[in-house]
Amino acid sequence: MAHGGTLFLDEIGEISMRMQIDLLQVLEDRVFYRVGGTQPLEAYFRVIAATNRNIEDAIKNGIFRQDLYYRLNVISFKMPPLRERKEDIPLLAEHFLHRFSQETNRPIKKISRNAMDEMMLYEWPGNVRELENAIERAVVVGKGHTIMPDDLPIFCREHVSPPKNSLLREVEKAHIFEILNENRWNIAKSSKMLGIDRSTLYSKIKRYKLSKPA
Repeated sequence: MAHGGTLFLDEIGEISMRMQIDLLQVLEDRVFYRVGGTQPLEAYFRVIAATNRNIEDAIKNGIFRQDLYYRLNVISFKMPPLRERKEDIPLLAEHFLHRFSQETNRPIKKISRNAMDEMMLYEWPGNVRELENAIERAVVVGKGHTIMPDDLPIFCREHVSPPKNSLLREVEKAHIFEILNENRWNIAKSSKMLGIDRSTLYSKIKRYKLSKPA
């Protein structure tokens, strides 16, 4: 099926040693046999592999073949965790909302500003999969046409404890709060005035447990 196109292998670090041998042979020779087949078939395709495992450590521990790693590792890049690219959260959330609202035939069309703010403040240790699950859950339990903060899993709305008291942090906290109020909590304007990006500002709001005055 991938002949002439791209084969994406997710979680490549989890495949068995036997599968690693078979995969390496296909990548080297471009020849494979169908299950139960006796005739060799040729296939030419681009391979993209992904993993959240440290493959170099897996090689040292003898659970991943070094030759397969070198064969796959022609061009590599590291995808930063979601907490380091929070500008992607709105785009991903809207994508998952559209998908799950169609799959479940629910009339939910948008995400409220407060719910989006909660998602921007959360650190997402489970990365994109955790965000996907959160939106799916919100679509299932949501009662109106808009996702509200209470529709999100409780872990999205938990806030970490503030840092230990220090004069410098208290000064920064007060300054950020002042700028936010001055700009009526407009994140874009406030981050520009503070000289930081929006994701950093969201992180500081969460760290200091700042909230918009009622």
